[in-house]
Amino acid sequence: MLPQDKLDLISRRHDELSARLAGNVTGSEFVALSRELSELDPVVTAIRAWRTGMRDLAETEGLLADPATHAEMRALAEEELADAQARLADLEQKIRVALLPRDVADERGAILELRAGTGGDEAALFVGDLFRMYQRYADLHGWKMELLSASEGTAGGYKELIASVIGRGVFARLKFESGVHRVQRVPDTETQGRIHTSAATVAVLPEAEDVDVAINEADLKIDTMRAQGAGGQHVNKTESAIRITHVPTGTIVFVQEERSQHKNRARAMSLLRARLYDDERQKLDSVRAADRKSQVGSGDRSERIRTYNFPQGRVTDHRINLTLYKLDKVIAGDALDEIIDPLITEHQAAQLAAQN
Repeated sequence: MLPQDKLDLISRRHDELSARLAGNVTGSEFVALSRELSELDPVVTAIRAWRTGMRDLAETEGLLADPATHAEMRALAEEELADAQARLADLEQKIRVALLPRDVADERGAILELRAGTGGDEAALFVGDLFRMYQRYADLHGWKMELLSASEGTAGGYKELIASVIGRGVFARLKFESGVHRVQRVPDTETQGRIHTSAATVAVLPEAEDVDVAINEADLKIDTMRAQGAGGQHVNKTESAIRITHVPTGTIVFVQEERSQHKNRARAMSLLRARLYDDERQKLDSVRAADRKSQVGSGDRSERIRTYNFPQGRVTDHRINLTLYKLDKVIAGDALDEIIDPLITEHQAAQLAAQN
């Protein structure tokens, strides 16, 4: 049975937020209250529908229990009973999922880090493919992607790409992408038609806010230098690239994509903050998960999570044993939700099982 006291509390909070927003509220308070209200809206809608359904079900059961009910009315009530029970079960599940503890970082943007693994040049090319996949996926969701750092491969592609994905709910969807992505295909340079296996690692870090991580300026070593790689005269004449070392942890970030040293410094600080915040989250998660492992994987970046097999046109996510024969649409970013949605569902099922 659903916890009625908790449902009442949510409904009262929703009414309170609606009343406050109807008053004279402006600025950051208005934004915060509006965001909380929008998060509660679908939950309260489901709660109201469930309670209406409970009343309807009680009326239907009352008709069936009443010996005076006409035969024709009884037949209609019996048909309605099964439908009402199914609707209630669906609504109850939606409410249970909505009541699950939420990751405080879910609504935030994310830092996306892609690195070539085993496979040399082919791995670097694969990093480029993954980056374009996420770029298209971000566009489809109305998010903005900004490149923070790029290290090009010797034969095309990238040894490393780091980007910021800005938007609401980015981390909630992209966090399941962390891990090793493996590709199987015939490289353009392969004359014998042999399939090569390469890999790239993906790390998704929640974007950190100033309140999440306290960084002491005295703990930072900041170096400026000329940008590396392609860039024409700008590369040779301007020391706009920024490298920041967080001395206590040894964490190093490097950003060179902007011509402005000031902008690169701001982006480097954002990246540093995200990495330090992620380190803290990883420590907490490892403590919480000491005696159990999530059904959709630990999120460990050393864990192989997905294989993209080009000769067979299939992509397999190993955490949930899901195989789709639409590799072209997945790698284009158009069908990536068909993998992410089941991962989220599986994660929620694991949370519900843990609660029970």
